[in-house]
Amino acid sequence: MKTILLIEDNDDIRDNTAEILELANYKVLTAENGKTGVEMALEHLPDLIVCDIMMPVLDGYGVLHLLQKNPKVEDTPFIFLTAKSERGDFRKGMEMGADDYITKPFSGTDLLNAVESRLKKSELKKQVLPADMEGLQQLLLTATGANPLKKLMEEGNTDKYKKKQLIYQEGNRPTSLYFIEKGRVKTYKVNNDGKELAVNLYSAGEFLGYVALLEGSNYHENAEALEACELTAIPREDFEALINSNREVAQQFIRLLAKNITEKEQQLLHLAYSSLRKKVAEALLFLKKKYHHVTDQPFSIDISRENLATIAGTATESMIRTLGDFRDEKLLEIKQGVITILNEQKLANLVN
Repeated sequence: MKTILLIEDNDDIRDNTAEILELANYKVLTAENGKTGVEMALEHLPDLIVCDIMMPVLDGYGVLHLLQKNPKVEDTPFIFLTAKSERGDFRKGMEMGADDYITKPFSGTDLLNAVESRLKKSELKKQVLPADMEGLQQLLLTATGANPLKKLMEEGNTDKYKKKQLIYQEGNRPTSLYFIEKGRVKTYKVNNDGKELAVNLYSAGEFLGYVALLEGSNYHENAEALEACELTAIPREDFEALINSNREVAQQFIRLLAKNITEKEQQLLHLAYSSLRKKVAEALLFLKKKYHHVTDQPFSIDISRENLATIAGTATESMIRTLGDFRDEKLLEIKQGVITILNEQKLANLVN
């Protein structure tokens, strides 16, 4: 049960507001002035504070100022109650760090909606969500109780792609955000000599192409189906409308971008300083981490040597030779082109 501290000098308003909150299954603490309210906040550490502005002894602005100086309650959601509607009062409170305003007279629905919304946002701040699509889905459900991205996916067009079919090309202007329903996709760049370098790998349940959309730029890489795929295209305009209207969604996509940058930095370090055997071992372990969902069985993958070489950042001939060495050393097994990791620990030892 969440605890709410209500600071209000008017007896009738305080009693009626407390009753509404208690009926909504909140534990309510009440204070008749700002000084008592600050003392109760520090003693009980409520989950949210609802505070009148115009009060004797210490007004609402003073309460907010004192609480923000104390680390124990500085992040507690704070909602002002005020009979004033002048624009300057709203601006002053928001500049001081208030989370919301409720103008008197207010309905029970207005009060409960504001309280519920601020408690949800407070929960989001406390969560350490993974910077991946699972984290994004969790965030959407916590923030809105629904998944607006899922709705966009249901309304989008789903297209099928054959193995090695190009999904989008470097330099083109993005028109859609892609969601992978089935299959695997690689993104890659090609240098002036025609050599490919893998940028990233994506699988079912992940989004594709959002970097260019967020930057407002053209695609920086090519995207190609590693196998038969089904992708849902979400129109650019719909995606931008969601990003612009939902700060939490935008922030989570920014976390995805930051995660991608960190991964690319590690990839560049490996390409620059790793030995051939280490590069191949890292590529195999990367694929296992990315695609191994059945953990009680050895990891197997059907991938062309060219694609594996692109991921490892080495020549195809070198990849084939190193895979042969690993097979002779019983680190892996190769049957009809399918690679199965037999000794993950020894591969990991090559990397570490």
